[in-house]
Amino acid sequence: MVSDQADGLRRRKNLSKIRKKEAGPVRVIAISSGKGGVGKTSTSINLSVALSKLGNRVVLMDADMGLANVDVMLGLSSNKNLSDVVSGKASLSEIMIDGPEGIKIIPSSSGVQRMAETNSRENSGIIHTFSEIEDEMDCLIIDTAAGITDGVTSFCRAAQDVIVVITDEPSSFTDAYALIKVLKKKYRVSIFNILCNSVKDIKQGEALFQRFHSVCEQFLGVNVRYLGTIPYDPILKIAIQKQKSIVSAKPSAVSAVNYMSIAKKIDSKPIPSSITGHVQFFVESLLKQGG
Repeated sequence: MVSDQADGLRRRKNLSKIRKKEAGPVRVIAISSGKGGVGKTSTSINLSVALSKLGNRVVLMDADMGLANVDVMLGLSSNKNLSDVVSGKASLSEIMIDGPEGIKIIPSSSGVQRMAETNSRENSGIIHTFSEIEDEMDCLIIDTAAGITDGVTSFCRAAQDVIVVITDEPSSFTDAYALIKVLKKKYRVSIFNILCNSVKDIKQGEALFQRFHSVCEQFLGVNVRYLGTIPYDPILKIAIQKQKSIVSAKPSAVSAVNYMSIAKKIDSKPIPSSITGHVQFFVESLLKQGG
């Protein structure tokens, strides 16, 4: 009973802090990876929660149109999702569900082939509806699918910042390189933030980044920036099994501490005063992609 009351007080305090944040331009971040299984969605969830704890009003969009799992990973359920927005049966505000620490989640569909095959025009149509809720958020996190599909490249091309999650595995390394190569050569995206996940410690994460940086710099000529490292944490694995965010469930865990550190780095970065990178630009960029 005491624990429930304490949790309630913490939630109310956090929501009050979020409401006090002055309205301004929206930070738009696409989180992607070359392959699945590297912790991309867990990263999207925990960075969303961490940014919310810093006082931001955060909306997390599950943009893996065919194999959505943000709601599943948090033990949430909804009657409607993005497929209802695409079909015109619902608005974004009608499908959003509440997540931990005050974040809002836009769920997508899972196992629906039609949604897995959305094109750039349809993706832009989805984002266009964000005008409904633009004034209600400070940060929009896009959890893309893995790989180099049209949906992935569309969201990465239009976002203000792109975070690529990698692990110290050959397939993760090469697939992340392939994603960056496509975005650079075909779409002229030239700045990428690299998050090293599930490594032994910070030192190994920094070494992994240096190897990745050297290859990208030598062969692609892109600007890859070290965002941070999330060391392997058995407590994080337990939190995932319990469908919890580690940042909420165990703030003292090594992974939670590092997620908060990365979120502070993101939050301290100024948002350009120009339209570039804001939701309106995000919409316009996707519309152009759709022809």
